[in-house]
Amino acid sequence: MRRRRIRIPLLAAGSLLAPLIAVALPATAAHAASPTATLVKGSDWGSGYEGSYTITNGSTSTLNGWTLEFDLPAANTVASLWNATYTTAASHVTVKNPGWAATIAPGASYNFGFNIAYSGSYQALANCKLNGSPCGGVTGPDTTPPSTPGNLRSTGSTSTTVALAWNASTDDVGVTGYEVYQNGVKVQTVSGTSANLTGLTAATTYQFTVQALDAAGNRSAAAGPLAVTTPPTTVPDTTPPSAPGTPAVTSTGSTSIALSWAASSDNIGVTAYDVYNGTALATTVTGTAASVGGLTPDTAYTFTVRARDAAGNVSAASAPVTARTQVGGGDPGPALKIGYFTQWSIYARGYSVKKLDTSGSAGRLTTLNYAFANIHPTTKQCFLTNKAAGNDSDPNAGDGAGDAWADYGRGVDAGGSVAGTTDTWDQKLAGNFNQLKQLKAKYPNLKIQISLGGWSYSKWFSDAAATDASRKALVSSCIDLYIKGNLPVIDGRGGPGSAANIFDGIDLDWEWPNSDGHLGNVFKPADKANYTLLAQEFRRQLDALGATNGKHYTLSAFLPADPLKVTAGIDIPGLFGAFDFATIQGYDYHGGWETGTNQQSAIKLPAGDPSPADRKFSSEIAINAYVNGGAPKSKLTLGIPFYGRGWTGVPRGTTNGLFQTGTGPGPGTYEAGYEDYHKLKDMATSGGYTIYRDPVAGFAYIYNGSVLYTYDDPTEIARKTAWIKSQGLAGAMVWSFDGDTANGELMAAVDNGLK
Repeated sequence: MRRRRIRIPLLAAGSLLAPLIAVALPATAAHAASPTATLVKGSDWGSGYEGSYTITNGSTSTLNGWTLEFDLPAANTVASLWNATYTTAASHVTVKNPGWAATIAPGASYNFGFNIAYSGSYQALANCKLNGSPCGGVTGPDTTPPSTPGNLRSTGSTSTTVALAWNASTDDVGVTGYEVYQNGVKVQTVSGTSANLTGLTAATTYQFTVQALDAAGNRSAAAGPLAVTTPPTTVPDTTPPSAPGTPAVTSTGSTSIALSWAASSDNIGVTAYDVYNGTALATTVTGTAASVGGLTPDTAYTFTVRARDAAGNVSAASAPVTARTQVGGGDPGPALKIGYFTQWSIYARGYSVKKLDTSGSAGRLTTLNYAFANIHPTTKQCFLTNKAAGNDSDPNAGDGAGDAWADYGRGVDAGGSVAGTTDTWDQKLAGNFNQLKQLKAKYPNLKIQISLGGWSYSKWFSDAAATDASRKALVSSCIDLYIKGNLPVIDGRGGPGSAANIFDGIDLDWEWPNSDGHLGNVFKPADKANYTLLAQEFRRQLDALGATNGKHYTLSAFLPADPLKVTAGIDIPGLFGAFDFATIQGYDYHGGWETGTNQQSAIKLPAGDPSPADRKFSSEIAINAYVNGGAPKSKLTLGIPFYGRGWTGVPRGTTNGLFQTGTGPGPGTYEAGYEDYHKLKDMATSGGYTIYRDPVAGFAYIYNGSVLYTYDDPTEIARKTAWIKSQGLAGAMVWSFDGDTANGELMAAVDNGLK
C-alpha cells in the first residue's frame, strides 16, 4: 500500500522554503556601482518551480526601500511568495520590501523566494526592473559548481563505523549540502561538514569521496578518495547480567499494572529489561519500572523480568509477582477526535491555524497533531532549520530539510491571528507555533502533539532507533526542542523556553519499520524490535519529565494498514504498552499509482474487488490485524481522509467506472490523482459528476464518464463513525484539516458521529 500524505509537488513536498536574510555580498559583485537583482531558478517539478531573487546593494549608500517588477509568461501564476509583499496586475508582478526590512546597507544583500505554477513547458520570467531600472543580475539557472571540499579526513572509526570530516566548500550562490560516497556509491547527503558511516564490516578498507552541492544541483569535483580501514572486532561479550530484583507492584488500574524492581548488574552494562506476562513478552524498557497495559479488569496476572546487555546476553528471570487489575466498568470517556495540521498548508492552500478556529474544527477536537518534525541525517536527532526539501522523487529530498520560518519565524498580522493581535518584529515566538499557543489559550482542553516523521521525513528513523545510545539521543533532542520548547535562534526568533507549554506530547509517524516507504528510506529487519525500544524510550523520558511537573505527556503513533507491513515491523504487544493511543491508517488503500480504479477508504472489502489477495484492503481488515495481534481497542483510532484519490481515462464498464482500468492518475490541484474534499464537493455538485455509494462496504466515489475520484463525505463519515463506535474503538483521526470546507463540515460530521 502506498502512502502519499505529504506529497505536494507544487510546493516541493510541503513548501519547506525559507527566507534568506541579510546574506553577505558575493565577492564578484563587491565593486558594482548600483543595486542589482539576480534571479536563481531552483527545483522544477513539471507544473511549477521554485525561484528566488537576491537584491544586492553594490553602491556606497544605504538602499532605502526597493520595488522589483517582472512579467509572467502566459499560463504562469505566482503560487506563493515569501519574505516580501507583492501584487499582480494581469501578468505583471510588483514586489516590495516588507516593513521590517526596509533598508539594505552598502555591501549587503536581501533575498525573497517564490513558487511559480505553470502549464505547458517552462518559460523564463521577463522584464525584470529594480526601482525602475533593469535588474542587472544574471537571470536563468545557476550553472557554477561549488569548490571542492578540502582536507577530507577520518576523525575516528570502530569495527562498524567511520566518522568523516572535511573543510567547507564555497559557491557563488551558496552550498546546500554534501554527498558522501562509499566505494563509489552515494550513502549519505548531509548539510554540515561531517558524516558518520555505519553498518560497515570489521577489518575492511573503504574508499570515501565527498562532493558539494548547491541549490541548483551543481556538484563540485570530488574530494578524496580517502582510504579508511575499520579495526577488527573486539572479543565478544558472553557474560549475562544478574537477575533483576523481585518486581514490586506500584499501582493497578482496571486495564494496567505498574511495576518496579531492583537493577541488575553486568560486566559491561545492562541495556534493557524484558517484562513477561506469564510466558508472553509484555514490554521492554530501559529503566527499572514499567507499566503493562491492555489488560482485562478484575483479572490476576503474574510477571517476571529479565535483563539484557548490549551483546544480547539475557539474565535469569526474576522471582515472580502476581497482581490483580481493578474492577472495570463505567463510562470509557469521550471519544478521541484527532486531526493533523500541516506545516505547509499556510502556503498554496492558504489554511492557517486561525481557520481551525473560525471553521469550528478546533472546538470539536481532543488532540491536534502538528506535521512534521524531521530527523537530522547526520546526528539522527530532532532539529529545526530553514532548508527547502527537494523534489519528492529524489531519495534525498527530505535530508536536512525544515521550515522554521513557518514554524516560528513568520510574522502574522491581526487579521490572520487567533487572538486578533499582530506579531512584532522582536517577539521570540511567531509563526504557526505562536498561533497554536493562542489556540490552546482559547481551547484549554485541546491537547497538541508534535508529529515526527511522515512520508517524506521517515528516512532516518531506522538509524536513529538502532542503538540504545541513538534512541536516547533522539528522544532527548525531541523533548528538548518541542516539549521543553528550547528552539534554536533563527533570524532573531526562538531561544530557551520560547516554545514551552505548546506541545503536550509526541506522535511517532515512522513510515514504515522494516518496510519500504518514501524512495531512499532506510529500513532493516531490526526495525521491529528497535521501534518498540524507541517507543519505550520516549515513554520513559516523557514520564521522567512529567514526574518533575505533575503532567502526563502523551505518546501516540500512526501505524500501517497493510497486514504485511504490520507483521514485518510492528510489535503490537510491545508498542501498545508505551502508547496512549495509536491511529491505524484508514485511507490510501488504493490510488492513482495503480492502473485499476478502486476504493481508498472503505470500511469493509467491497464485493467484486479484483485486487490480488495480498492487496485487498479495508478498515475492517486493518483494525482486525491489530486486535487479533493483542492491541486493546481502547487505544485504537481509525484514520479518515479529508481528500480523495482518483484516475482519468476510466471506461464506464458495468460498474460506473469502478474496478476499471484507467489511463493514469486523475487531474489534481496539487498532485495528480489527489484532490481536497472541498474541491471534490464542488465537482460533485456542479462539475457534471454523479455520486455512487456502496452502503455495505462503506465508501463513495464520483464519476463523469472519464474521471473517477473515491473519497469520504459527511454521509460516509456518519457511516464510518457509527462503525467505529460499534467496534468499541477509541475514536477517529483526520488527515488533514486543509482539505475540509470553510465551515468544517467534515470535522463536524466526525464530531457528531462520535458523540
